[in-house]
Amino acid sequence: MDERQQRPEQAEQGAEHGPLAGFTVGVTAARRADELGALLGRRGAAVLHAPALRIVPLADDSELLAATKELLDRVPDVVVATTAIGFRGWIEAADGWGLGEALLDRLRGVELLARGPKVKGAVRAAGLTEEWSPSSESMAEVLDRLLEEGVDGRRIAVQLHGEPLPGFVESLRAGGAEVVGVPVYRWMPPEDLSPVDRLLDATVSRGVDALTFTSAPAAASLLSRAEERGLLAELLAALNHDVLPACVGPVTALPLQARGIDTVQPERFRLGPLVQLLCQELPARARALPIAGHRVEIRGHAVLVDGELKPVPPAGMSLLRALARRPGWVVARAELLRALPGAGRDEHAVETAMARLRTALGAPKLIQTVVKRGYRLALDPAADAKYADA
Repeated sequence: MDERQQRPEQAEQGAEHGPLAGFTVGVTAARRADELGALLGRRGAAVLHAPALRIVPLADDSELLAATKELLDRVPDVVVATTAIGFRGWIEAADGWGLGEALLDRLRGVELLARGPKVKGAVRAAGLTEEWSPSSESMAEVLDRLLEEGVDGRRIAVQLHGEPLPGFVESLRAGGAEVVGVPVYRWMPPEDLSPVDRLLDATVSRGVDALTFTSAPAAASLLSRAEERGLLAELLAALNHDVLPACVGPVTALPLQARGIDTVQPERFRLGPLVQLLCQELPARARALPIAGHRVEIRGHAVLVDGELKPVPPAGMSLLRALARRPGWVVARAELLRALPGAGRDEHAVETAMARLRTALGAPKLIQTVVKRGYRLALDPAADAKYADA
């Protein structure tokens, strides 16, 4: 087969990989983790899933049962429904306790506010009608409405769902309201901590390129576990410099931001937009260099050579990153040896890893051997001059 016949195949192979090919994304979610993992996988990402918390089953939740009975005994003036899944779960749990009809009867006689369209749908599916719902899905807008109406002396029940509601309850109480929390979906640490520990180890060693968070409790739980293991400083350093923290929304980001971590968030607080954001952010952060007539893009655990995905062993990626930090410059074997995890003092380990790297890249001339000195990336002449002047 001649060269012209090979090119369409190469273009097709390059087109087969998704925008996240070569990247590893950590998923901390307990709920809807399979859905998020599937969305990431379809776009080419390797997914490392470690639920950072677990959800207390509603039917077994004595706190929710006690709160429900209290609302049946003392009917509130206002009920605020904050999430669709939480509201549905509350009604289903009440049904399981034999309190479903009584709860629906009470809710029909109160001012029922739904945080957004999805919550409104859950309210109507239960046979109820909301008094009002903001199109923005903003709890701040719900709070503004309640304060404008006046809350002094009113009894307001708020369906909680494990997420912090910054300032919401405090503002209502400051206005004179009696606030009753309905604790739907309480979070606890996972029973098996080993997946979380593996994710933490992968993060601090830069074995993942991004961490996704879909709830504030998951973010807080991961930080707490890192602190317990003495890894908090290393985790914060990784998230501040090398590993992209991606949150589904601003509330989810609060525990990270409290630790000084800047996060990225989609404009729409949904899983699909979160994945699309990663599809933009991670490729934009990848290092792309013109080397020996090829375009080489260095990703997390793989390299794109002229758009074709080349999986590279971890040792090879360590060497390639060390070379790419000073593209075109000779990097000594001793320095490359230090970049190899667990290599000890044997410089033959560099030669072995370099041979495997060249094989994986499929273009041996990308990396030049400089006799008795080390190795260098074979930058194209124009690029070589650019980096030499930098």
